[in-house]
Amino acid sequence: MSRKAQFMPQLDGQVCVITGANQGIGKAIAEAFAAEGAKLALCARNMEKLGKVEKELTQGGADVLAVSTDVSDDAAVEQFFNLIQERFGRVDVLINNAGAFDGGRLDQVTTEGWNNVIGACLTGAFLCSRSAFSMMKEQGGGRIINIGSISAQRTREACGPYTAAKFGVWGLTQATALDGRPFGIICSCLHPGNVRVERRVESGLTSDDEPMMSMETIAKVALTMATLPPEVNMLEAIVLPNEQLYVGRG
Repeated sequence: MSRKAQFMPQLDGQVCVITGANQGIGKAIAEAFAAEGAKLALCARNMEKLGKVEKELTQGGADVLAVSTDVSDDAAVEQFFNLIQERFGRVDVLINNAGAFDGGRLDQVTTEGWNNVIGACLTGAFLCSRSAFSMMKEQGGGRIINIGSISAQRTREACGPYTAAKFGVWGLTQATALDGRPFGIICSCLHPGNVRVERRVESGLTSDDEPMMSMETIAKVALTMATLPPEVNMLEAIVLPNEQLYVGRG
């Protein structure tokens, strides 16, 4: 193997779409993918934060399209993917990372809170997957990676909307993998445990004193899933700190 081939970026020239890329896991994945030569299409609702991410990545040499997008809005998602088509002409990898959290005991959950979480986590994953699926089908394949949660398998008290949304994301993953099989479209789900995202660092809550892992750790796993050979799918990955309660957690 030549020295040039040995150090070829793993995502060289590939177009990678990342939702919720203005902070947290989404930003970390964008940084990891940019370091591997990806062209990036990023979206989030908060354009001020997203613009800062775009500037940082562009200054580092990445080709970046950043668009303020509410992924729960059908028209907004359609516009986002139209811009991707115009700019890049394809989608090789989609990371459905956008999400929201709103908890409380079930009888205290508002319809607004429920719809916000389901919209951001599940409806958004569906709308973006649908748009990416259409593009990937025409180009001969691609990968969709949904960011789930261990809450999709073992819930906690007062987390009804988030738990329901992430269970739905895992179901959507399996349906997408099956529907995409004839077209070379691969779909996977990455379930993180506790991640040291900005919200948890700044919350001051006792629950956020639990064992945590870095955002960069999740980004590394997402990169591994995105760069597997085209005939291989890591359908599901559960990644969590060694000391975090999982089996039998309360």
